[in-house]
Amino acid sequence: MERRQRRNPSSAFSSTSSSSSRFRSEKFSRNPPKNSNLQDDARHLKSRDWKSQRPEREVEKEQDSYNLPSIVGTCPFMCPAGERAQRERLRDLAVFERLNGNPGKTSPTLAVKKSTIATKHTQASDVRSLPVLEETLNYLLNLLDSMEHPFEVVHDFIFDRTRSIRQDLSMQNIINDQTIHMYEEMVKFHIISHHKLLTCSSRPNFSSVHYLNMEQLKKCLTSLYALYEENRDSNSIYENEPEFRSFHVLLHLGSNSQPLGESLSLWLSHVPSAILKSKEMFFARRLLRFFRMGNYKRFLCTTATEASCLQFYIIEPYINEVRALALSCVNSCGYIHHPYPIAHLSKLFMMKELDVEPFCNACGLKISTDEQGNKFLATKQKNFHYPKDVFPSYCLLGLEHFKR
Repeated sequence: MERRQRRNPSSAFSSTSSSSSRFRSEKFSRNPPKNSNLQDDARHLKSRDWKSQRPEREVEKEQDSYNLPSIVGTCPFMCPAGERAQRERLRDLAVFERLNGNPGKTSPTLAVKKSTIATKHTQASDVRSLPVLEETLNYLLNLLDSMEHPFEVVHDFIFDRTRSIRQDLSMQNIINDQTIHMYEEMVKFHIISHHKLLTCSSRPNFSSVHYLNMEQLKKCLTSLYALYEENRDSNSIYENEPEFRSFHVLLHLGSNSQPLGESLSLWLSHVPSAILKSKEMFFARRLLRFFRMGNYKRFLCTTATEASCLQFYIIEPYINEVRALALSCVNSCGYIHHPYPIAHLSKLFMMKELDVEPFCNACGLKISTDEQGNKFLATKQKNFHYPKDVFPSYCLLGLEHFKR
């Protein structure tokens, strides 16, 4: 079974670009593959209605209840003119949509359609065509590196507007290579957000924002996997499919990981054999096994040498959990008269020496210093504990094979 190269889309907004199966940076590919007032936004983030965060598949169920036929969108703008005018009157404009900062004025090049609940009264003129949806997605992803506003505000805006894109795609029942590419880009957005939101862990809304982002990531992946199957030709697989399939396995990491629908073994039984044999899936399954076995050395080394950028962003929150397990083993199994040098712990944990002491302190252990100024960990300490708060983001040494 060979990896399938996507057909070159004929959209007016498409351009040619090769899409690698491994990602070396968090920058979005803006092109499809060659083959195929700030406080207002912050208040909006706090006051989200959880019902409005339902995934696009739930929107599809509502459509089914209305027996809605597929719509062919005719809206030529990122936001329908009617919605744009209404939101101007209500001054319901995100900070990114305001013309010259005016909360009551926008333009067709700034306003982006908000996510809504589809009804049987939805008009074709309110649904964007595929080329416009592609243009809108590219516009949104270009905002991801904006430094003018806190990342939570950027994320909140893109989060809602990409849901709107998925809703428009679902209403039109579009299943093709372009749609798959768009879903892959939206999955990337949620994974990169997963990484960037870790730096916001001290903010009051961190838990809810992180939870919502993970929920949408899982829903996006579910939809993407369905698109892979529905659009598959014979025995071919998509170029990026092995890596994107591996994300599902990696999301099972963590001692408190929640079930993702059916059991992993059952899920794997439905995955094409060519994908199961791919290096991306082989890596993910080995890493999950190392985690469950408590083999911290193999877990850290394998992550450092083999993970792609996006895979690492999913693994990242669990690295310090594995390091804490290693520290617990050193503390409980070490010989009391032979303290453990900080330099050795640095190599074992694959982290900078400067980070070892604060890491040990976070786990309740004290670092001592001898007469020569050498720092070491005295073993058999009784106060070890796993931190209740989120660990700082200590870097993992050995990630030179990709640029972060």
